[in-house]
Amino acid sequence: MKTVIRKTARVQHRPTPRSNERRLVTQHPRRRVLSLAAGAAALPAVSRISWAQAYPTRPVRLIVGVPPGGGSDITARLIGQLLSERLGQPFIIENRPGAGGNLAAEVVVRARPDGYTLLAVGSNNAVNATLYDKLNYNFVRDIVPVASIGQSPNIMVVPPPFPAKTIAEFIAYAKANPGKITMATGGTGGAAHMAGELFRMMAGIDLLPVPYRGAAPALTDLLAGQVQLMFPTMPSAIEYVRAGNLRALAVTASRSDALPDIPAVKEFVPGYEATTWYGIGAPKKTPAEIVERLNKEINAAITDPKLKARFADLGAEPLSMTSGEFAQFIAEETEKWGKVVKFAGIKPE
Repeated sequence: MKTVIRKTARVQHRPTPRSNERRLVTQHPRRRVLSLAAGAAALPAVSRISWAQAYPTRPVRLIVGVPPGGGSDITARLIGQLLSERLGQPFIIENRPGAGGNLAAEVVVRARPDGYTLLAVGSNNAVNATLYDKLNYNFVRDIVPVASIGQSPNIMVVPPPFPAKTIAEFIAYAKANPGKITMATGGTGGAAHMAGELFRMMAGIDLLPVPYRGAAPALTDLLAGQVQLMFPTMPSAIEYVRAGNLRALAVTASRSDALPDIPAVKEFVPGYEATTWYGIGAPKKTPAEIVERLNKEINAAITDPKLKARFADLGAEPLSMTSGEFAQFIAEETEKWGKVVKFAGIKPE
């Protein structure tokens, strides 16, 4: 029997013109997508820079954690006006007092990080980091330091009928009347409160803090003689001193050109120094280009002769820093006032 081996011819399929077209159609979009992707990779940086250059294109909210009339409010309105003039958009001051400034901070923490909601930051924010055990945010982590604006000493003031006319007389009177001198504050942990607590600690006296919802109502009661002592910010109280409605015993930093005849606390209590500082913050993840733009504009604004003259009149001075320098400054202030909070055993209201 013969075995027949059949050879099967291999058929080579050659692409028809139609299959070539399909292959070309398939490959072309892929090359196009890769090309577009490569080009798009360069777009984010360009678009962010363009966005920063165009910013702002609509009104900006500046949230202030104190009622109108306090030092932070006054400073925010001054810088807001200059930024409006420089950037061509309104900077709207929105007062959100309460919880030592924490309510305002939470509004900004939860805001969209696009540069259109900013926070007027200050000494109270550094204090709150230690004062409050549980907050719904972490100031250092959740707020980007944009720029510092200025700083000023506080003033140690009493009503004109108060028996002590000098700081030395005040200390003697306080030691003779422990726990009987009522000290008004704009709220627990605020600048006036902390300046007073530092003085109490270093002078070795006992004072009775009386917290108010902001500096303005505290000053109102001080003027009426309902309380006996306060350490308000220089901008909020200097006109009352000049008018003779309040007696200034000392300033909490070096002597001020605005009140050259008023001594510094450290001339009687060596090593004492307290300043109130002001700045601007933004929500975390705010584009670096926006932060840099704002920092540049704020640092330029605080050199404006009109602002410098107004600051000098209020007993304040401009404070210019980069965003990074401001972050380091805040860290140092947080550590300093944290020690005072712990030593005095201060608790939130």
